[in-house]
Amino acid sequence: MEILGVTGGIGAGKSTVIKIFKEKGYSVYNSDIRAKKLMEENDSLKQGIINLLGKKAYLNGSLNRSFIAQKIFTNHELLKQQNKLVHAEVKKDFKNWVSEQSGKFCIKETAILFESESYKDCNYTLVVTAPERLRIKRVMKRDNIPEDKVKLRIKNQWPQEKLIKLSDFHISNDSSIENLNKQVKSIINILENQI
Repeated sequence: MEILGVTGGIGAGKSTVIKIFKEKGYSVYNSDIRAKKLMEENDSLKQGIINLLGKKAYLNGSLNRSFIAQKIFTNHELLKQQNKLVHAEVKKDFKNWVSEQSGKFCIKETAILFESESYKDCNYTLVVTAPERLRIKRVMKRDNIPEDKVKLRIKNQWPQEKLIKLSDFHISNDSSIENLNKQVKSIINILENQI
C-alpha cells in the first residue's frame, strides 16, 4: 500500500483537507491524535516525558497540556527532545495501523512530517498552506488564545516555503471549500493513476 504524508503548519487547514480525503473514502492515520493517546496510555513514553519535563507534565495521571506547551514552546531543545520520544512510539503504532488497511493508498497526517523524518515512511508528501494572517486568526478563534501565543507556535514550526519545496504536492487553503475540493480531487486523480 502506498502512503501519502500530509502536513501543514498550525492553522493552515490540514484538518479540513483530511476531512475531504475521508469523505472520499480514504483511510487516515492522525499522528497528532494518536500521539496524544500514546502520551496518555503508553507507560514507557509517559516516563520519558516525566524524565524530560518533570513530574508536573502529568496531573493525576493525565497529560498536563498547558504545562507541557509552556515548557516546549519556549525551549527549542526540549521541543526537539519531546518530539523524538513521541515519534518513536508513533512510528511503531503507524506501522501496525498500515498493516490493517486496504485500498490503493492511505494517508498519514502529521504536523511534523519532515521535522520528525516520518516522510521517509511515505511514498508521496502533501503540504497544506495558508497566509500567516489567516492562520493566526483561525488559531486564535479555535484555541481561544492571544495572537502572541499563536505567533510563538508558528515561529517554532518550519516555514511554509520550506515545506512546499520538500513536498510532492501543495494545497493552498486560502479561499473557498469548493476550491479546496478541486485541489484534493486533482491530487487523488494523480495518485490513483500513478499507483
